[in-house]
Amino acid sequence: MSLSIKHAPLSDNPEALNLGPYMCVADANLRVISIFDDLKYDRADVDMMSPAMRNHAIARLDPLGFKQVSGTVLKHHASGVCCFIPKVYALGASPFDITRYTPRGEHDFYILTPTQTACQYVDFYSHAEAVERVKALIIRQPINLYKLLDYLERKSKHQEFANAIGHLRFVQREAVTSEPLKRRRALGRMI
Repeated sequence: MSLSIKHAPLSDNPEALNLGPYMCVADANLRVISIFDDLKYDRADVDMMSPAMRNHAIARLDPLGFKQVSGTVLKHHASGVCCFIPKVYALGASPFDITRYTPRGEHDFYILTPTQTACQYVDFYSHAEAVERVKALIIRQPINLYKLLDYLERKSKHQEFANAIGHLRFVQREAVTSEPLKRRRALGRMI
């Protein structure tokens, strides 16, 4: 299996893959693919994969050899690599917990919303690196920063990240009013 993993479509240089303007390999180390569907968020929005986002992910990964084997799993049969779309198990669930109930193999990827991706950054990277990675993601894919703020825990790492939210809101405001995000339409409106 390890021989075929080398030749899996997401293994060589995953962050360089062109998955279109709505989807990207956000982090090869964490094995996270991020997909977004809108430019504006409300604090009360449910942070989950919409049908339009799911369909877009399936369509973009199909040419790379990934086939849907269940509602939440896409599999590359030649290599065995899977992409999982974790389910939201409760409407009020924290985006920090999205991967908790979806185990994956060492070469598998998660397909997450930008907010869920940002939560992974906060949990797995140092404060400075998490802020830089979230900034880089915001420029490509807007994040529900208020939702993220609402679910930050009392951990020192989370509280430290809360101090960066004001700056990140400014970065996002600039990003969504500039090219290339400015002219993007919601995925749900494209279908």
